[in-house]
Amino acid sequence: MSKLFFKGRIETRQNHVLSGYNVNRDVKAGTKEAPINIVVPTELRKQEVEAITQEHSIFANITVDESQEENTIELDTILNKAKPTVFEKKPNRNDPCSCGSGKKYKKCCA
Repeated sequence: MSKLFFKGRIETRQNHVLSGYNVNRDVKAGTKEAPINIVVPTELRKQEVEAITQEHSIFANITVDESQEENTIELDTILNKAKPTVFEKKPNRNDPCSCGSGKKYKKCCA
């Protein structure tokens, strides 16, 4: 027998792998499978929101209800996604200095 022989019940491991929280969902909000829900107070505002959703190709269920206040949180989160922060690359020690002195970075501004 080899040292890599699995000791234990395989069924238990498979059940553990199958259950659990799925953070990598295949269905995204705003698609045909999962449209977002939007509540607007007037018909004019509904037309404005429909134009925005068509422009960005987002699927939404828009309801007009004057008794409730406007709820466009899901639409705002899709339109205003956070962008990754990009930092400027710091020069290596042996690169020429960015101040223009002609010296190496480690001898000048480090």
